[in-house]
Amino acid sequence: MNVLLAFALTASLTSPVHLPPTAPCPENVPAGTTCYEGRDPNGAYYTIAVPKKWNKTLVVHSHGGPDLGDPTPERTRDDLNRWSVMVKEGYAWAGTSYRRGGYGTRMAAEDTDNLRRMVVGMLKPHKVYLHGQSWGGNVAAKTIELYKGYDAALLTSGVLAGGSRGYDYRVDLRVVYQYYCGNHPRPSEVQYPLWQGLRPGSTMTTAGLRSRIEECLGVAGSRTPEQQQKLTDILTVTKIPEETLNSHLNFATFTFRDIVHNRLGDRNPWSNTGVVYKGSHDDAALNAGVERFAADPAARAELAYDSDLTGKIDIPVLTVHAIGDPTAFVEHESAYRDVVKKAGRWYNLVQTFTTEATHSAFSDSEYAAAMQSLATWEKFGVRSNPFLISYACPGHDQKYGTGCFYNPWYQPKSYESRVAPRE
Repeated sequence: MNVLLAFALTASLTSPVHLPPTAPCPENVPAGTTCYEGRDPNGAYYTIAVPKKWNKTLVVHSHGGPDLGDPTPERTRDDLNRWSVMVKEGYAWAGTSYRRGGYGTRMAAEDTDNLRRMVVGMLKPHKVYLHGQSWGGNVAAKTIELYKGYDAALLTSGVLAGGSRGYDYRVDLRVVYQYYCGNHPRPSEVQYPLWQGLRPGSTMTTAGLRSRIEECLGVAGSRTPEQQQKLTDILTVTKIPEETLNSHLNFATFTFRDIVHNRLGDRNPWSNTGVVYKGSHDDAALNAGVERFAADPAARAELAYDSDLTGKIDIPVLTVHAIGDPTAFVEHESAYRDVVKKAGRWYNLVQTFTTEATHSAFSDSEYAAAMQSLATWEKFGVRSNPFLISYACPGHDQKYGTGCFYNPWYQPKSYESRVAPRE
């Protein structure tokens, strides 16, 4: 062996691991946990937590969003605080803010895996699990398709239909809202195609958008009959719950602008060609008057390359999704199930559902039951089972007292049953 190469190998094996600085742990993290914080060379902040009684398994977390602002250390601290149940269950935990705000599934997957490699070098865990929440479910699912080094994955409330289809109901909301309200943009303002979400130079804020929504649709308890009719039509046609109408329209405004302007060079990845809108008090007028557009094939292909999933999973993957999820509809699970089956990897996927109407997080008891089942599947080959998870959850609830709401019988309908297909 070359002497210099031998020296380099020896040095790499004997050099001490440089730990990042320790930091105060968030309030929900159990006493005795050691927390670390830092920022990687790409600019992503990270937080790491190692419990006093560590089970030698690391959970790497992919967060949702995407956040449109610059990354901050508060993002990873808040994620650790929200999912402190992982640390309470004995797992080490690591989360990244990603290097920048804005859309980019492969970018976020790369930052997730950069964190995994760093923490594996630091802690030398025996196993590495991946947890993705919301858009982070898309990120995590893409991560295990692109990178090795993970032993199992938990995807919760995942946006699993990918970018090319997963936001079509927001495309529909954007055009249906404008048909009824006509104030986004107003006739007196600079006009732009609605697939842009918002024209690049606009100074509109989320508060400004909310005021326009209230101007058109009113507020609960004081709506005029005309405002109530418009609201009913919009909600019925798009199948979006009233409580998340504002957040969905925010996404179809500001995140669409980020995707179109910042990521795709002002090209259009969206289409509503061939969509027949149904459920309003006058469907004929709606379909005749709503703005129509077709996607730029290259832009749509780039968005699909970045975020769509192949279903080629080689490790155990367990999903949890609320049946009444008002943000990432439960039918996202059907889209993921279909691609996994098409890839011939159905045995590596188990999907579970709860009777809740939540998106941001499940109960600690439910997470604990899911993680226990996933670990048993990964370590001993006992495939996860929705009935066994539901049966085991009350035992964890004796510890956490946060409730168990699994419905092991439920199976979602097709994605197309919720979101109209387009040409």
